[in-house]
Amino acid sequence: MIEGDKAMSFFSILAVILTFAVAVAYINHRYLHLPPVIAIMAASLALSLLLIIAGKLGLSDLKDQLAKVLLRMDFHTLLMDGMLSFLLFAGALNVDLGHLQTRKWEIGILASLGTVVSTALVASLVYFLLGFFGVHLEFIYCLLFGALISPTDPIAVLALFKSLNVPRKKSIFLEGESLFNDGVGIVIFLTLYELAFGGHAITFSSVSLLFLRQAIGGIVYGAALGLLAYFLLKPIDDHKIEILVTLAIVSGGYALAEWLHISGPLAMVVAGLFIGNHGRYFYMSKKTRESLDTFWEVIDEVLNAILFVLMGLELLILDISLQEALLSLLVIPIVIFARWVCVAIPLSVFKLRRVYAPYTVSILIWGGLRGGLAVALALALPSGPEREWILTMTYGVVIFSILVQGPTMKPLLRKSMAQEKEKSLVEGSD
Repeated sequence: MIEGDKAMSFFSILAVILTFAVAVAYINHRYLHLPPVIAIMAASLALSLLLIIAGKLGLSDLKDQLAKVLLRMDFHTLLMDGMLSFLLFAGALNVDLGHLQTRKWEIGILASLGTVVSTALVASLVYFLLGFFGVHLEFIYCLLFGALISPTDPIAVLALFKSLNVPRKKSIFLEGESLFNDGVGIVIFLTLYELAFGGHAITFSSVSLLFLRQAIGGIVYGAALGLLAYFLLKPIDDHKIEILVTLAIVSGGYALAEWLHISGPLAMVVAGLFIGNHGRYFYMSKKTRESLDTFWEVIDEVLNAILFVLMGLELLILDISLQEALLSLLVIPIVIFARWVCVAIPLSVFKLRRVYAPYTVSILIWGGLRGGLAVALALALPSGPEREWILTMTYGVVIFSILVQGPTMKPLLRKSMAQEKEKSLVEGSD
């Protein structure tokens, strides 16, 4: 009976979350016209704050009841073992490899070396910042924070750019980078996690072996999943069966990657790119392509809505002190500064031989949003004061990212497109 009650509570809260997300999305579409992820996140945070205030005033115990359900609902497991594979595959499915290859060197450098450098830079600056204010956080925890906060979250980035109707040639840079640096960031985080809590000796060979097994293994495995999909889908022309095959590839393929201890996120990105490009143009009928795109677009929208509502409601179970809140605000410019270093310096070198659209560097820096992935990784840490500090800093950066950086992206993109149009007109008149 207790288990049944728990299950009923879980599905009831899931129904409420989905209904709330749909209601916010509908109101936003009719009246507010904000990017959906921003509207849903803002509404969820506002609801959390209202419930917290009502609880403090003794007006309602709904906050406590909801908090108990959220504590039973393992956000980390729900995202990392459930939603992430579908969200990453859906995002990669619509990325054009032709556009991606035009920026392959920049994307490769930013997603790999840039993420590594950002992890070390954020860790070092946060370590000294906290130490200056008398907070001792071991450097390994600072590295874990750097690893989870450095990657731009593809879930947030893809959702934002889709809602802003950004031209593919302008968004592909940030979309491609976010898909791959997400995988690299998770690999770095898991490697550090194994070294910190898995009993592994911290040597160059052990770190390299763990990293390579996760990263290279994930890429090779993702390509194998793509080939498997090719052999399964090529002989048939039934959009229902083909959609079911992609579902099996994502769910079963991700579960097997976790069992093999290789990067499931990287595997999903590679498999999605393979099926969305090679598969789309060589063995799918027009009807199948349309059905597949519609199906995965709906999956993407629904899971994104649930994810950002949960992120906002997770505030109910955080116990944040004034000191933690203030220091989290100081961490935000550190993360943005690290992003600037890892984007501006490499692109200044590439600019010697390539021409970019106006404000490309600014768009890449300011458009590097953080989202649910960072929160989920922070929640994976063992309970203790270190976890509370990292979780609070992560939430501070994520909330700023979604509610401040997100809404201000539209004028920056418009300015870039207007200047690019003006430049082309001047060149045409010449």
